[in-house]
Amino acid sequence: MLDNDGTLGVLGCGTVGEAIVRGLIRSGSLAPARLSVSTRRTEAAEALAAKHGVRATVDNLSVAREASAVLVSLKPQQLQGVLDAEEMRAALRGKLVLSTAAGVRLEQIRRWLPESPLIRAMPNTPCTIGEGMTIVSRGPLATDAHVRTAVRLFQTVGRCIELEEKSMDVVTALNSSGPAFAYLIIEALAEGGVMMGLRRDVAMEIAAQMLHGSARMVLQTGMHPAALKDQVTTPAGCTIAGLLTLEDGRIRSVLARAVEEATRVASRLGQS
Repeated sequence: MLDNDGTLGVLGCGTVGEAIVRGLIRSGSLAPARLSVSTRRTEAAEALAAKHGVRATVDNLSVAREASAVLVSLKPQQLQGVLDAEEMRAALRGKLVLSTAAGVRLEQIRRWLPESPLIRAMPNTPCTIGEGMTIVSRGPLATDAHVRTAVRLFQTVGRCIELEEKSMDVVTALNSSGPAFAYLIIEALAEGGVMMGLRRDVAMEIAAQMLHGSARMVLQTGMHPAALKDQVTTPAGCTIAGLLTLEDGRIRSVLARAVEEATRVASRLGQS
């Protein structure tokens, strides 16, 4: 992924950053000795060092200086304060920098780090269990080799593809907000099971595994969801009755509009 002796630094090793660290170590892509991370609190740094065997500190600059490439996993409002400094520019000059900050565009980061190859990444929370989806976009100085490094890095916690940055607002809505939409659907389906007599824990397990399995059917077969839906829908059966009820409630329109509205809000994130 990196050079044989290359190291990866993670600035802001919170939920997403730690998921990446865990995935890299679990997959054998990078040994703990080739990872260094920073956090805001000393206690958190000590916990990360004890849990993963990585070097952990509260000093962002030292991590940036020592690393061959850097994953910046800070909140959008923290990004400029950390990156827009002469010492940080010098520490990251010529190094691959990957940012997961929602709404912060490559052109903004390039103003702070004009001599660094930049890649913007949008992961989602299922990365924490190795079932994530990440989309990456390259900046002007990023090469195919840089993109391959980024893709391999994020593939340790799920799937990863490259898209142009113009797609990132809708990606933020669909990929990063999407799990919340899916959780709402699972909760609603489980409530239906409870209403019809199932225990809540049983209904929740069935609904969650059903959605998980259905999603994997789409990914593994490559079939269109409509074709898979038709396989389950027999004449005069219970499935078509339920589907028509969903259509009465404009389920397609409501879900599509949720993505549309979330995209509008995402376009304003990170734009102070």
